[in-house]
Amino acid sequence: MNISLPAEMKAFVDAQVADRRYGNASEYMRDLIRRELARERFRAAILAGLESGPAVEWTSAHFDDLRAEIARAEAANANTAGTPAADRKMRRTPVKATRKRAA
Repeated sequence: MNISLPAEMKAFVDAQVADRRYGNASEYMRDLIRRELARERFRAAILAGLESGPAVEWTSAHFDDLRAEIARAEAANANTAGTPAADRKMRRTPVKATRKRAA
């Protein structure tokens, strides 16, 4: 890929290469593209968060509930561990965290 730039833009790119210690203009352009891709991913994440609904406060009670859920799951796994059916279920069923809305 070749990019044609006006003299003023070429001078700017050359100055950035020299000032920021890039090896050449291609390294500078790759860095600009990586930064723009990261910016787009960040914007997408922000929009996804905004579209996910209102924020929910996570209280100590919420974490207590999560700890209790984990303890129940571990106890259930300990009771059935080593059986072929339990081993298959553990491979297929990921633990899903849920958030409870604060009252």
